[in-house]
Amino acid sequence: MSYVFNIPCKNNFKLAQVIDKVKENKKLQTYWRCSNVMAIERMGYTDHGPTHVKIVANIALRLLRILVDNKHITPSIVTNYNMENEDAEVVVVLASILHDLGMIVNRYNHEQYSAVLAIDVLEDILTPTYNIEERAIITSEVLHAIVTHEEQPNIQQNKILTKEAGIVGIADALDMEAGRARIPFSAGKIDIHAVSALSIEKVEVEANEEAAKPITIKIKMSNSAGVFQIDELLKPRIKKSGLEQFFHVVAEITGEKENRIIEKFEI
Repeated sequence: MSYVFNIPCKNNFKLAQVIDKVKENKKLQTYWRCSNVMAIERMGYTDHGPTHVKIVANIALRLLRILVDNKHITPSIVTNYNMENEDAEVVVVLASILHDLGMIVNRYNHEQYSAVLAIDVLEDILTPTYNIEERAIITSEVLHAIVTHEEQPNIQQNKILTKEAGIVGIADALDMEAGRARIPFSAGKIDIHAVSALSIEKVEVEANEEAAKPITIKIKMSNSAGVFQIDELLKPRIKKSGLEQFFHVVAEITGEKENRIIEKFEI
C-alpha cells in the first residue's frame, strides 16, 4: 500500500529528493499501517499513521518557514553545524513523519521506540542526498526531535534543545481537528480527550509580522470542551518548545449555541 504524501518543497531540492525516497520506502509505509492497526484497531485511539504524520509535517514546515524567513530564529542545525536552512526543513519534516513509529510497539514510551525504528529508515531516505557526515548530523537532529516530542512533565532528560524539535512538538499538538477523534469516538470511547477533540472544528496557522507575536494559531470550536485540548495538550507543548514568545493562540466558539456532542454521560 502506498500513500499520497504531498509536501510543499518549493526550491528545496534536497527536501524534494528526500520526499521521493519517503514515497518509495515500503518499510516506512508498512510501519505507518502498523501504527494505525495498533493505535486505532487495538487501542481505540486516534490516528497515528500516514494522515496524521502528513498533517504534522506540513504544519511543522510552515511554522519553520514563517520563523526563519522573517529572521525570528536561526535553526539549530545552522547554528551548531553550519548547515543550511534547507537542511532544517529536512529535519522537521523527517522528525514529523517518523515521530510515531514506536506506536507499533507500544503507546507507553513510543517516542523512544520511534527513535530506534527511525535509524534504519533514515539511512535509506537520506542516501544519496547527503554524505556520511551529513547523514549522521541530520539523524542526530531528527532523533532528538522524535524523543522530545511527547510532553513528559518534570522530566529534565526530555528537555527540548533545538529549535527544530520545538517546532515538531507544537506541530504534533496542532493536529487536533475533530476528524482525528471520530474513529475512537464512534467505537464507544467517550472521555474528555474524545469529547474535547470532537469540539475542534478548525485549526489555522497565520503569519502576522505586524503583531508582537508573528504566528497566530486560530482555533474554532463547536463546544467549550475543546478548551481541554488547548490547555492540556497544546499549551504545554508551546511552553516546552522554547518558542513561546512567537506564538499567539486564539480560540473561539462558533455559532450562537454550543453543539451537543453527547446526550448523556455515565460512569
